[in-house]
Amino acid sequence: MHALVHLGVWFALLGVTGYLGFLSWGTWWAVPAFLAYGTLYAGAEARAHELGHGTPFRTAWLNTVFYHITSFIALREAYYCKWRHSVHHTHTIATEHDPEIQVKRPADLVKIGLDFFYIIGGWQELKKITLHALGIMTSGVKAFVPQSEWRNMVWSSRAYLAVMALVILFAIWSGSFLPLMYVALPRFYGGWFHQLCGLTQHAGLAEEAEDHRLNTRTVYMDPVSQFLYFNMNYHLEHHLYPMVPFHALPRLHARLKDQLPPAYDGFIDVYAEILPALWRQSRDPSFFVDRTAVVAKLQAA
Repeated sequence: MHALVHLGVWFALLGVTGYLGFLSWGTWWAVPAFLAYGTLYAGAEARAHELGHGTPFRTAWLNTVFYHITSFIALREAYYCKWRHSVHHTHTIATEHDPEIQVKRPADLVKIGLDFFYIIGGWQELKKITLHALGIMTSGVKAFVPQSEWRNMVWSSRAYLAVMALVILFAIWSGSFLPLMYVALPRFYGGWFHQLCGLTQHAGLAEEAEDHRLNTRTVYMDPVSQFLYFNMNYHLEHHLYPMVPFHALPRLHARLKDQLPPAYDGFIDVYAEILPALWRQSRDPSFFVDRTAVVAKLQAA
């Protein structure tokens, strides 16, 4: 019920903002309308992530259906990303194993900035989708996707490209750029908020740490941000117990918070740590935010 209500509201908001964008196309009102639509659209990534864990719905087929829908919206091919993400949870920020390290050292500040519009990450995902659609197995596929899933991944990638091609052809046929504002492109122009949230997860923290309290953060967010981010601001709890559904993470946090480093009090608080850390890491790859003393104190209590 939690997932049906949440996803129902999310899809309804996409419909409303998309319709407002249609009505206002050709005027300046289209800018805020499509900014809202794109921000909601890019939020598919947080939803696809959780649906890939199979936790939002109790019914397996509902998780599967909505996982594939949101994965397409997020421009992350479903089969490939599910297996890639499992490695991330097994080897979080282990430099030789984790394929989802968002900020590698030395920190590339230009890349981080460009990905507020998904320029680097989006290009990489589209490139993988295209190669996989052609039957070319990238190194990641060979490393962590079971061969039994390769055929499904190839056909899924082809379906992604086919839908995007149809949208492009429709835009050409209609003589309007408007169709492109609804599919794929919003993941780029609306990606700013997901990047803002995503960096709070691990950026600047310890590599090669087996204790998730050393490499993962929880950040308190306002209700709107928490809705957009699908409760993934409780990211430390999510890494400790990845099979706990999104709607239960606030309750889990309340149970565990005395055993965890203090949660950050919003974006200003967390970025007061992240921004200086990334600036130093861009010049000194050995630097990181060291929580060892905090965790040791928790263990001694």
